[in-house]
Amino acid sequence: MVKLRLKRCGRKQAVYRIVAIDVRSRREGRDLRKVGFYDPIKNQTYLNVPAILYFLEKGAQPTETVQDILKKAEIFKEFHSNQMKLN
Repeated sequence: MVKLRLKRCGRKQAVYRIVAIDVRSRREGRDLRKVGFYDPIKNQTYLNVPAILYFLEKGAQPTETVQDILKKAEIFKEFHSNQMKLN
């Protein structure tokens, strides 16, 4: 199973990448693909929306923190509209 989760980068100040990763991998383990970036200190977010939608359509589950980030960016509205078009 694939999850969308945060992967810590940065030593002193926490900066995170949002990655698609296998559930059995560690937090710093090998990821399948980098799909975003999150800096909690500067409150900056970069999301690769097509890649995120692709993994969500394939059944990837976001963690709670990533789910909150995606809700703020209104990704789930696009995901649900794409699902309605397919049906």
